[in-house]
Amino acid sequence: MTTTVLTTTYNFSAYMIYLPIVIAMTVLVSQFLFKNSKTFMIDIFHQKKDIALATNSLFKIGFYLLNIGFALCIIEFFQIETIERLVVALSKKIGGFSIYLGIMMLFNLLLFLKGRKHAMNKEKLIENENNHL
Repeated sequence: MTTTVLTTTYNFSAYMIYLPIVIAMTVLVSQFLFKNSKTFMIDIFHQKKDIALATNSLFKIGFYLLNIGFALCIIEFFQIETIERLVVALSKKIGGFSIYLGIMMLFNLLLFLKGRKHAMNKEKLIENENNHL
């Protein structure tokens, strides 16, 4: 008969620290990004506030789903047996997620800027057509 030696690990603690931090980071970045993107959306949709705000809300939900989903996909921690390893593992996971979240924020900002540029070009085309008539 073999005996199993049970060792105490800090894995559960890692999960309980990691989850609230990445969810809070996602919520804070999302609130900041989408509060400030309303102006872009209103401009993109030519002052049609209802469509702009609805689209902004859909982008926000997508941002939450994508980022929290990614945070859950990378949640796995391997045997963490000391506090030092806990700190290192959390630093790597949260740091990596922070970089990912920053890239996603910049990507969303680029989408808003591209949409605004497209809307301005469309506006100029309409203006030029009206001038030629």
